[in-house]
Amino acid sequence: MSGVPKIVAVIGGGWMGAGIAQVLAVAGAAVTLVERDPAAATAARDRVATGLRRAAERGKLGEDAASVLERIDLAGDVSAVPAAAGLVVEAVPEDAALKARVLAAAEDVVGEQTVLATNTSSLSIGGLADGLRHPERLVGMHFFNPVPASELVEIVVGPRTAEAVRDAAVGWVGALGKTEVVVRDSPGFATSRLGVLLGLEAIRMLQEGVADAAAIDRAMELGYRHPMGPLRSTDLVGLDVRLAIAEHLQRELGDRFAPPQLLRDKVARGELGRKTGQGFYTWEGAR
Repeated sequence: MSGVPKIVAVIGGGWMGAGIAQVLAVAGAAVTLVERDPAAATAARDRVATGLRRAAERGKLGEDAASVLERIDLAGDVSAVPAAAGLVVEAVPEDAALKARVLAAAEDVVGEQTVLATNTSSLSIGGLADGLRHPERLVGMHFFNPVPASELVEIVVGPRTAEAVRDAAVGWVGALGKTEVVVRDSPGFATSRLGVLLGLEAIRMLQEGVADAAAIDRAMELGYRHPMGPLRSTDLVGLDVRLAIAEHLQRELGDRFAPPQLLRDKVARGELGRKTGQGFYTWEGAR
């Protein structure tokens, strides 16, 4: 099993980007974490520091947490991504145009051997690769929240992804102590297509008054051995993220992915889940 590249970059410092930066740093990489907003960058570093401290307290960290944190450098622009980076992971919001711009900007500053990975949960890898000079270097590496605790990474192979790039991604996932599933580029891939459909139906049940959120989640956790119910999972993913994915899948696959009105209403009110402190649950100290 090959280790992760010694020099990597993560573009986007939200919950997902911070988690990806954390696991790469734990694996020994020097990480440049790019986040344009200074307050968001500080929050990202604080989340990583908290995650490392908790891992150390549980005996899950093989070295001092402060030493790991020192391997993460904050940067305010993609131009700061090291040219020698072996891997750049894009983890900006789920907007195809934004992701395409970020990936193209990253390609402009890295070497030709750098692998570009997108953390998209539903967008076409082939479509995102259209704006690259070397589309064969792009692969989907879909991490799951919370990244340090999640065992899965979904590797999405685009129509032009090089076999060597796919194989490298598989090796890196193993080096992170996680397990991969390799899927073909298609709307929603495997995980989002199934997970979003379940989450949307749970929201419809809540909207219709079938049961409260805790009861719906408990039914899936105890009855079907899901480690987390679909509504709590939606809070962790972000209601805005789930809405964007549902709208994309509705356009691509039909009305079975139509978002319930309750989801639209909550997003309109800014109730986005853990990151805002309120979603289908109330999250204390989440901001």
